[in-house]
Amino acid sequence: EKTRGITMKSSAITLHHSYRKEDYFINLIDSPGHVDFNGEVSTAVRLCDGALLVVDVVEGVCPQTVTVLQQAWSECIKPCLVLNKCDRLITEMKLTPEEAYTHLQRVLEQINSKVGELHSSTVMEKENLVYSKARAEEPDEEGDEQYYNWGSGLDLEANDDSHLYFSPERGNVVFASAQDGWAFRIENFAALYQRKMGIRAGVLQKTLWGDYYLNMKAKQISKGAYEKGKKPLFVQFVLDSIWNVYRAVLLNRNNDKIDAIVSSLKLKIAPRDARSTDYRVHLFAVCSAWPPLASAVLDMCCEQMPSPLDLSPEKISNLLCSGVTSIEQLPKETQDLAEAFRKCSGNDNDPLIVYVSKMFSVHPTSISTNKHRPLTDAEIEKRRDAARLRNQQKLTVNFNPQPIELGPKPDEEEQEENEVEKEEFVAFCRVYSGRISQGKQVFVLGPRHNPQTIASQSSSTHGVNVHVGKVALGPTHMM
Repeated sequence: EKTRGITMKSSAITLHHSYRKEDYFINLIDSPGHVDFNGEVSTAVRLCDGALLVVDVVEGVCPQTVTVLQQAWSECIKPCLVLNKCDRLITEMKLTPEEAYTHLQRVLEQINSKVGELHSSTVMEKENLVYSKARAEEPDEEGDEQYYNWGSGLDLEANDDSHLYFSPERGNVVFASAQDGWAFRIENFAALYQRKMGIRAGVLQKTLWGDYYLNMKAKQISKGAYEKGKKPLFVQFVLDSIWNVYRAVLLNRNNDKIDAIVSSLKLKIAPRDARSTDYRVHLFAVCSAWPPLASAVLDMCCEQMPSPLDLSPEKISNLLCSGVTSIEQLPKETQDLAEAFRKCSGNDNDPLIVYVSKMFSVHPTSISTNKHRPLTDAEIEKRRDAARLRNQQKLTVNFNPQPIELGPKPDEEEQEENEVEKEEFVAFCRVYSGRISQGKQVFVLGPRHNPQTIASQSSSTHGVNVHVGKVALGPTHMM
């Protein structure tokens, strides 16, 4: 991964974040974006409640972007958008703030058009399903003549899809530059200019993105910026500020402007970074202090992503029956598990529900419980004394040259083989209900397990279901 500079395997991490005086634990899975590792994306999507769709603003919507969006849509999880590499609009494409704003609008429209296509196809599938059921239940009195009932109520106009689209004023879009360490949402600048200009943050939240401009004579925000040749608010209040930072630090070096920017925003820059001859280092120090990348992205996750307690019925249905059938057609015992999904309780008395997304082999040192712990001061001092003693023994012993042996010793070869064989096979999973512990007996449902035919399968195999196994859990690890 380091050599190629891309992500090849999904990796998970748990982050603690405070947002609006509340603490959140965010389980984040980083999945590859390359088309060759599409299976890793499917693995991550099945375990998550939301998705961060990262799009390069220069390249725009690529085939892999559409594929990932379709996967998130099919799994009924809520996506949020991160428009990354905005710095390339300044350093590579050399766009003005007005041109960059037009370019960002175009990219956002392309992504929303794909969302609209997915919504339209879903509505049409539901419409066809209702139509097929109606045709099966009601006899055709007109013979072979086909008809279509337009009054089923599932047409596109009857479905409100405004909440599905990415819109900066709704807070589900982040503008970012991961290389330079900055990111922001509309509300970040709305709060800033509320303090500076006294304009309500709620008004700025709705008008910073769109065809609005600041009418200084009337002292109000008016619509029709393009028609009247005015700067849109997003250009005047947001992009101009970012462009000024890049011009002062990177493009046209101006130390006086840098000091003015740092003092006006009350940023704390390390003296070492300020004196660095590499302007990129100085730029990263300024941009990562305001607006920071991590805060903007994690704030959006806390605000927009659903809690595990708000698991949608469609998501529960996909997990229980994989979209092959509906929950109503499953046995009552299986239907009762839907309530366990919704409760998301970790008590011992609750049914244990674990979804295994993939299995892979790892070296024992990669497991958290086997990682070397930090040494204590006493252990460090003990090792230092042992190293001094060995050094003294080497100085006192006379030099006796020994013949050079080529190749590893037999004992070393056996040790290397044992290290290779020591790899452990682990399951990457998510616990939806109950509490998992080592030694607990669980049932493993195979890929061909069907709750509807479990009775007939057991009777045909003398009470043994070949698609259900019983195992004892081994050690558990946090990824």
